[in-house]
Amino acid sequence: LTFGLVCFLLWEAWVTDYAAQPAETPTISDSDTAAASDLPVLDDDIPVAADDNTTDATIVEPVSTTTASKRIRVLTDVLEIEIDTQGGSLASAALLEYPIRKDQPDIPIRLLSEQENYVLQAGLLSRDNPAPDHRTTFVAAQDEYVLEPGDDSIDVILSWTENGVSALRMYTFYRNSYRVDLVQSLEAGSEPWQGSPYVQIRREQLPRKRGFFDVDSYSFTGPLYFDGEGYEKLSLKDLQKRPLEATTVDGWIASVQHHFVTAAVPPAGDTVVYRSRLVDGDIALMSAVGETVSIGPGQREQFRHVLWVGPKLQQPLNEIAPKLDKVVDYGVLAIMSEPLFWLLQKIHGFVGNWGWAIILLTILIKLVFYKLTETSGRSMAKMRELQPRIKQMQERFKDDRQALSQAMMELYRKEGANPLAGCLPLLIQMPVFLALYWVLIESVELRQAPWILWIDDLSVRDPYFILPVLMGITMVVQQKLNPTPPDPVQAKVATILPIVMAVFFALFPAGLVLYWFVNTLLSVAQQWHINRVIARGG
Repeated sequence: LTFGLVCFLLWEAWVTDYAAQPAETPTISDSDTAAASDLPVLDDDIPVAADDNTTDATIVEPVSTTTASKRIRVLTDVLEIEIDTQGGSLASAALLEYPIRKDQPDIPIRLLSEQENYVLQAGLLSRDNPAPDHRTTFVAAQDEYVLEPGDDSIDVILSWTENGVSALRMYTFYRNSYRVDLVQSLEAGSEPWQGSPYVQIRREQLPRKRGFFDVDSYSFTGPLYFDGEGYEKLSLKDLQKRPLEATTVDGWIASVQHHFVTAAVPPAGDTVVYRSRLVDGDIALMSAVGETVSIGPGQREQFRHVLWVGPKLQQPLNEIAPKLDKVVDYGVLAIMSEPLFWLLQKIHGFVGNWGWAIILLTILIKLVFYKLTETSGRSMAKMRELQPRIKQMQERFKDDRQALSQAMMELYRKEGANPLAGCLPLLIQMPVFLALYWVLIESVELRQAPWILWIDDLSVRDPYFILPVLMGITMVVQQKLNPTPPDPVQAKVATILPIVMAVFFALFPAGLVLYWFVNTLLSVAQQWHINRVIARGG
């Protein structure tokens, strides 16, 4: 029954954190060759200025230039980015070290994709002055920028001029990093300039097919808003009911999917207006608009944001902004999952293999609970020795269940045995087990991580179901070392439980099955030792 409870809680956790989430548009594509004109131009996708409470603020339209829109390619050691000169937006981002499939290492995850209507936009807003927004055409000195060996960073500068007002937009990319620094600067002309900076994540939210074995298809995909204390997932249904509008300090916005995130972080201490809404029915716009700034004639002002386009790497994310690492969603057991991941990561730093790190972590957890399981094991061993006497009682009181129960309880009391002792350690360890489950599911560090031989990805199910079978075998052995339940129905359930558990666990990540297999193996060794000690009169 306890094992059944484990199955039930796992299924409930799966349904709560995955199946209940709205299915959104996929963000992975094998190619991204769409031209800028493929992205529909919407009349209402410009953010509202920070000091404007209306929903249709009048924004000064930029004057069109004769310069044709084109793509600027940026190549670092971990990113291949395309910047659209129309708007200066990040229109495409391929994560070179994260292939879609392990057997196709040359096809990387494409996080941003204009073809999928998923872009990161930025700009300046002004009610009375020319201002370059994400529809303005910029000019760049080069069509391609490559991070050369020996360089730690590379700057891509876009320029714009209109009616004496000039602006520069500079993206800085770093070696071995998914951080992108964005600096927008504007120099006023002969007249004062007043306006606000903004960043915006635009993403189409469309239903998609779900595969039972495809964890990616069940994870939450869509916008997040952090208000300085906690974050809120904004599903398509939420945005249809109530658009978001909030003003806060030290917040950020992001668009997440399983293992990957696009985020925009305003400067610390700035008061920012955050809004999220739908346009054209299924396109989610998440914007962060800064305070209105006045610039005197001939003066220049800079506006800074930190962007992240890449995997959910917890330590680098936490260094960028408070609690940005919370985009790694461990659910209600985060208070346990986070220290477990920290410990697992430390162990991995020594052994260099996530599979062996899981095994060593399992041993450490077993040592922590050793005294508890030893006490339980001794009680179970006594129960096993009492089996012959219990069978005699069952024969003697076979027609009087009440008398049988009273006699058995008296025997348990006299011999110091507890028939429920075997359940207690499992119930206490269950939160640890579930917390580790979320660590294996949600931590991108374990994505496509190999162990040995046939296990080349610990974050997905065992392709040959060898680990679930081994786990089932160890559970059968463990069952033989424990007393048979006195109730015939419970005895039959206990007999088939190893098979049910093996089948059930075949659906879960190999890393989780590895943990449970090693834990059961250690429990078998411990119980075997305790049974021998009790048999010798110890």
